[in-house]
Amino acid sequence: MPPSQAAVRQHVRELHILSHPVLWPTWPFLPVIRRQVEQVELGLLFDALAVCHLPGYRCTVFRANLFALPRRLEDFLSLPREVFDTFEELVAAGWHID
Repeated sequence: MPPSQAAVRQHVRELHILSHPVLWPTWPFLPVIRRQVEQVELGLLFDALAVCHLPGYRCTVFRANLFALPRRLEDFLSLPREVFDTFEELVAAGWHID
């Protein structure tokens, strides 16, 4: 069964927000979540290019909670993470805006 129009619109909206950090309500971070059968995973996107001129983190989910962040950038960047080539891949892996 093809996805409903509402599901398609939601997917397009989510991809638009993911790819435009200016729309992130908690910029320079965007909380994301992945719900699985018995587990909920929290993560963050980080606008590293705008904040500290670091390329290569655009589609990276850092395993962290927005309210429990390390104080130093080096500590944040050393957190466990999942790296994706595109936001489509990120969403396909189950990550969604929280």
